[in-house]
Amino acid sequence: MDLRIGWLYGQEMNIYGDRGNVMALVRRAEWRGIDVQAATVGLGEPLDPDAWDLLFWGGGQDREQIAVSHDMQGDKGAALKQAIKDGMPVLAVCGGYQLLGRYYRPFDGDDLPGIGALDVVSEAGHERFIGNVVVDTDDLGTLVGFENHSGKTFLGEGVRPLGSVRIGRGNNGQDGFEGARYRNTIGCYLHGALLPKNPTLADWLIERALERRHGPASLAALDDTFERQAHDGVIERAIALRR
Repeated sequence: MDLRIGWLYGQEMNIYGDRGNVMALVRRAEWRGIDVQAATVGLGEPLDPDAWDLLFWGGGQDREQIAVSHDMQGDKGAALKQAIKDGMPVLAVCGGYQLLGRYYRPFDGDDLPGIGALDVVSEAGHERFIGNVVVDTDDLGTLVGFENHSGKTFLGEGVRPLGSVRIGRGNNGQDGFEGARYRNTIGCYLHGALLPKNPTLADWLIERALERRHGPASLAALDDTFERQAHDGVIERAIALRR
């Protein structure tokens, strides 16, 4: 059994430890004897959804995000949107999350278009949200991460939130939600990197990817002692800082 991981804009959108998400996916698959291939899809390169089982898209600075937004218009963005609709597992963080949506609205200038795969809109905010985040989900347990964003994202009727914010500010600091889910795609603001500290989410993505191409998949259990220590440590620090 093999797994093909595509890293969208790995050179252009890779901040706050986002690279660690790809590393975690690769290692957790390899530890189970799965043959893994991982490569980037960058500016000007075509996106063939049939070449990948799982996609990751990280965050970036404004200049890079503008260039990526332009690159995603047309056939490339349409291919990704259709793949998401067809059930391809995708994890998008921060800037990638925003560009999966309808648009990002800056303070000045025209809206930065997304691809409309997620029914969300984002806009520039006056306050920057920085700090540890603890999110309670319905089926993925408690997720932890680190947020660092001033953009505010609002969910439409076509998506559901990833979870409810226990500690932190989340999508917009107003509605108490973090992230968005649609089919097998997850968008969120959780940097840090997210997956090394949240093995349940990493394995959920791997399972969905394997099922989509190979049929029903069941992952062998791993010793997640260190991952759980990192996860629980974030919660402990977040609680301590809130006091």
